[in-house]
Amino acid sequence: MTIAKEIGPQLPLLRRFARALSGSQESGDAYVVATLEALIGDSSRFSARVPVRQALYKAFVQLWSSNARDRHSPAEPLASAVDRHLDALTPLPRQAFLLRTIEGFSVDETAWILEKSVEETTRLIGAATREIAEQVKTSVLIIEDEPIIALDIEAIVRDLGHEIIGVARTHKEAVALATNRELGLVLADIQLADGSSGLEAVNSILQQTTLPIIFITAFPERLLTGEKPEPAFLITKPFQPEAVRAAISQALFFDRRAVRRKERGVA
Repeated sequence: MTIAKEIGPQLPLLRRFARALSGSQESGDAYVVATLEALIGDSSRFSARVPVRQALYKAFVQLWSSNARDRHSPAEPLASAVDRHLDALTPLPRQAFLLRTIEGFSVDETAWILEKSVEETTRLIGAATREIAEQVKTSVLIIEDEPIIALDIEAIVRDLGHEIIGVARTHKEAVALATNRELGLVLADIQLADGSSGLEAVNSILQQTTLPIIFITAFPERLLTGEKPEPAFLITKPFQPEAVRAAISQALFFDRRAVRRKERGVA
């Protein structure tokens, strides 16, 4: 089997990781394409000693790390003091935490991907956890029709120190709760109690305001189609609490950066 056929089924998941890491679909997808091109040009980058997905992620992380200087170059318009501070904010802990919690790699596998010891990787994940605890508090709307799952999500959100403005079970309830409210984040399922769509509810909310969205769904294939627009933050049910915490942290981090850029008049 060729490398292309081996890694094909892994690409939607790699794209999810790339978007969570970069904060946008466009940037994340560009790095995935660059990784594939690098593997085509030099197949030795792809290790046959480990599972395909693990080898693919390592190739991606190596490319991501090698381009770190280009991403943060002072010659870029966005490289103000604030941007440099945010973009340089412990990138390795962020990678380790995403690999461990969002992508589900073990600590040993994460260490191999990052080329770090298990001890160092554990320290990196701990550092990311502390950063998450320091995130700015915000108001959160939960769109979820299953009561037990909604309670679990509520507990996670409150544990992080955020305020919950309500839990919506339908499209209509979600729009009503969001209207004339200062929202900072939405966590949404895509299939709701009355047969309505959480995706449509989110689109209605986004007509009123701009804010980060995290989808938590048992049907990720409905969103990871390769067509635009796609979510940067997607959690698959059944989920691990750590995965939700990591996604919230990433979503708010990138949203605050976007707001600061807009305030400075930078596109």
